[in-house]
Amino acid sequence: MLKLLMPWPAALIKTGKTKTIVIADPHLGWEMALRDKGIHVPSQSSKLLEKLVTVLSKYQPDTLLILGDVKYTVVAAKPGEWHDIPEFFTELKNYVKNIAIVRGNHDANLEPLLPESIPLLPATGTTVGDVGLFHGHKWPSPTLLTCKTIIMGHLHPVVVFRDPAGFKITRQVWVKAKCDTSQLSKTLLQKQRIKIDGTPEETVKKHYNFKPRTSQIFIMPSFNDFLGGRPINETKPRKKGQASTMIGPVLRSEAVDLDNSEIYLLDGTYLGTLNQLRRL
Repeated sequence: MLKLLMPWPAALIKTGKTKTIVIADPHLGWEMALRDKGIHVPSQSSKLLEKLVTVLSKYQPDTLLILGDVKYTVVAAKPGEWHDIPEFFTELKNYVKNIAIVRGNHDANLEPLLPESIPLLPATGTTVGDVGLFHGHKWPSPTLLTCKTIIMGHLHPVVVFRDPAGFKITRQVWVKAKCDTSQLSKTLLQKQRIKIDGTPEETVKKHYNFKPRTSQIFIMPSFNDFLGGRPINETKPRKKGQASTMIGPVLRSEAVDLDNSEIYLLDGTYLGTLNQLRRL
C-alpha cells in the first residue's frame, strides 16, 4: 500500500507489517552555496531534522528510504557538510531502526559522511513491495518494471501562481502521471542494448523473466522546502516527436504522459492537470 503523507513531502509504503517512509532531495548543506556568493544563511539542517523526526515519530516506520541528493555539493563535500550530515544521520538513528539511501546525482563521495550502518544503493533504484523507487537522473533498473507504481525525486516540482500585479506565489507539488508500459519497456531495452523480438513486453519477459507492469509514476517534491524548485506549469507541452523539457531521462522519454499528469499540493488539494495549469 502506498500513501502520500499530507501535508509533508513524504510517502509511506506498507508491505505486510513493515512500514517504509520515503523522502527525496534533502540537499543538506545548501547554505554553503549561498555563503560562497556572500549570502549568509545559518545552517537549516536542524529544521529539516525536526520536520523529519515529526514524520518518523507519527508513523513509526521500520525503514527510512531517501531517494538521493542527500548533500548539496555535487562532488566534494564542503566543511559544513562534513559537520551537518554525520550529525543529521546520527540523530536520525534514534528514531528509525533502518536507513537506506538511493544514490542521486549530488551524492558523489557521500560514503565518508554516513554512519557505516547506512547502505548507499545504486542510482538505478530499488523496490519496496510493489513500488519501484529511484532518484531520477539515470534510467531505473529493469527490475523496477515489475512494479505497477514507481516513485522518483530529482525534479523538485513546484507550481507558480501570478496575479495581475506581477506578484507570484510558489508552492511545492506532487505529480502523478500515467506511464505507457510498452514504450517504457521499449526504451529500457534500447538503453540495455537488447534487440526487441516481438513486442517490448515479450522481450522483457524473455530476457528478465517477468511481465512489465509499470503504469504510473509519482514525482516527489523535495523534502527541503528552502530550495524552491522547477515551475512545471511554466514548461511547454511536448510536441509529437520532440523530447520533454523536464529533467531526467525517464521524463524526457515518450513513456510518461506529463502533459495530462495530475498535480496536487502538499495538503492534498487537486489543482488540475499540468496542461490546465499551463493555461492559467
